[in-house]
Amino acid sequence: MIGCIIQARMGSSRLPGKVMKKIFESHTVLDFVLKQLSFSKKIEKIIVATTNLKEDDIICNYLKAKKIEFFRGSSDDVLDRYFQCAQKFSFEVIVRITADNPLVDPEIVDNVIEKFLNNKCDFASNTLIRTFPYGTEVEVFSIESLEKAWQNAVKPSEREHVTPFIQDPKNKFNLVNLEHKNDQSFLRLTVDRSKDLKLVQEILKNISKQPILMNDIINLYKNKPDIFEINKNVKHDGYISSLKRDEEFLKSKELEKSQNVKN
Repeated sequence: MIGCIIQARMGSSRLPGKVMKKIFESHTVLDFVLKQLSFSKKIEKIIVATTNLKEDDIICNYLKAKKIEFFRGSSDDVLDRYFQCAQKFSFEVIVRITADNPLVDPEIVDNVIEKFLNNKCDFASNTLIRTFPYGTEVEVFSIESLEKAWQNAVKPSEREHVTPFIQDPKNKFNLVNLEHKNDQSFLRLTVDRSKDLKLVQEILKNISKQPILMNDIINLYKNKPDIFEINKNVKHDGYISSLKRDEEFLKSKELEKSQNVKN
């Protein structure tokens, strides 16, 4: 089964509660992620994977009311959350989506899934070489690849961001990338800061069709480029903080080794 797991949580240092923020009328960021993905022709089941923390009860209660399936797992070890969720629902192929990307394009999702299936690879994405807008990220991988990562990944970044272990060349997974003919990675459509939220709200005021595709947004950019100035200077810095934690982790491991040698 091809299952999509959407990771979602209320905790965010840069924009707390972002997945439940309203972006159009009464609809939340998470609503739009789910709606966009409902247009995928290849995803067979969608699960929202949140945490066991009390603060995420609001997400679960919201999903219960809408009769949408969800899973609860570790807050920090997102890799474990994905593996346990995939196991529970017997997913053979996993599509990884984050809940802060309300404009994820279902056609891009299906193209990455198709790339994965046709190449019989371990992992397919549109991010290995970035040519798509930030906020349209799709990762597709096998349950076998996920299990290997779950068993062997040790760095904080590998546990938090799910797939760095798989993407690391030294681990020799078969990786495939979907590239766009024109580089559109200058566009930022994810919701990580208040300026990002404002941009998405403006986009939704100007595009009323469903689903909203990347080409619709590019056409809007061509016609009304000023709108996209809203979050032009926002940096993509989420992964950098994880790498800093990796450095601290590796230093502590080296210290442990040296102390063990002395003892």
